[in-house]
Amino acid sequence: MGTVHAKEPERANSMPDRQSDTEKEILLEKIPVKVCRIVVDGLGRTKNDIIVNEVQPIFEASNFQDMVRISHDVKNRFERLGLFKNISISIDTCKDVKKVGYEVTFGVHELRPVSGGINTLIGYNDASLLFGLRLPNLFGRGERVQADYTHGTKQSRGYHLNFSKPLNGNPDMVFGGSVYQNHGEYPWSGYKETDRGVAFDITFPTVFGSHSIKWEGVWRDLRALSRTTSFAVREQSGHSIKSSVQHLFVRDKRDDPILPSKGSLLKLTQEYAGLGGNVQFAKQDVEYQFNQSLAWDTVLQVSLAGGLLKSLDPKHEVKVNDRFFLGGPLTLRGFSLKGVGPHSDGNALGADAYWLAALHLYTPLPFRPGKGGFGELFRTHFFINAGNIGNISLNSDIRENFCHMAETFRWAYGGGIVLRMGRVARMELNYVIPMQAQRGDSINAGLQFGIGLSFL
Repeated sequence: MGTVHAKEPERANSMPDRQSDTEKEILLEKIPVKVCRIVVDGLGRTKNDIIVNEVQPIFEASNFQDMVRISHDVKNRFERLGLFKNISISIDTCKDVKKVGYEVTFGVHELRPVSGGINTLIGYNDASLLFGLRLPNLFGRGERVQADYTHGTKQSRGYHLNFSKPLNGNPDMVFGGSVYQNHGEYPWSGYKETDRGVAFDITFPTVFGSHSIKWEGVWRDLRALSRTTSFAVREQSGHSIKSSVQHLFVRDKRDDPILPSKGSLLKLTQEYAGLGGNVQFAKQDVEYQFNQSLAWDTVLQVSLAGGLLKSLDPKHEVKVNDRFFLGGPLTLRGFSLKGVGPHSDGNALGADAYWLAALHLYTPLPFRPGKGGFGELFRTHFFINAGNIGNISLNSDIRENFCHMAETFRWAYGGGIVLRMGRVARMELNYVIPMQAQRGDSINAGLQFGIGLSFL
């Protein structure tokens, strides 16, 4: 996929001072080809129809460059569909004298029908052990069944059974269904909760980004965590049934999800609860991130987020387990986890609106130790973050509500070290100086450690 340089060999009787080399350029896109045969070697339980559908575009290649490029794309799609591993590609002329052209051969190894393992999961300053059992390519068209059991360090545990299937052989268009039970403790709000639910979702791409539509039905049991749990949380205890539809839109143009050097992220989430059950609300959430490379391998990052929640039942307020929370070592740094906003007897109650903004300057480690290797997993960063959370009454002056949210904000600044943990999580150790807080906030000044999947 480019240019091939061929050098004519030096003649034996040529004198050194009269030596001449001729260089020829062979443009691969100028070489016409005809694909006469495609072979997929190593098939077992994978169905023929999905293989034929995936390799068909190779027959349409009109030149050598297209043939190689499309073959590589097919290899990637095989892997993303979860059909094979260790795929090799070889291209040769057809050995059949009756056919003239090229033969493309894929050497494949199907995934084992059953696999499992033990892994570590990372949450909001929490770690869990995950015991998983996987059945990849279950029916031969990329279907996948996964059963998991998780046990966390903070009394969290759960069971999860998930089925997913690519639609029309497209790895970006997936239908899924799941059944689960989760139990967790939330000490910042003084309650524990057990959820038992079922969910169905479909994910599909568009020219603007990826969309996901999900229906979830869940039976929730909320209980006081201890005798010190505030009455404001205790009175929300009991059973509730939530039936909701969620829509998630993601447009991610970043070159890396954890430590990007360029690109932007836009994430929009809408949830409507009230399709049955006794929980009724509408929830909107938005997140935006922009990254710009500067001189000396530094990166400027701007992050914004905000959300709004409204009860659809005037007789009942939204419960604490559906509200927004703010504060933590990866969001509003300088404050304790969920430590900002309305509280009652030390328990965070959450709120129905929030906004958050952060400005980061990422730089390589001083003196670049481990450059090009282990040292590339680390970055130093300097930041300023600000935000606010509160309850907004849509029946009163909306402008007054938003002015209050803008005037009583919290903010802090600091610096520290960021460690990339694969492409899914990050760890931060920062020294933070809170500059403005409100009554009832839980401040965490000085050294602050955080580890998790999401950050701002």
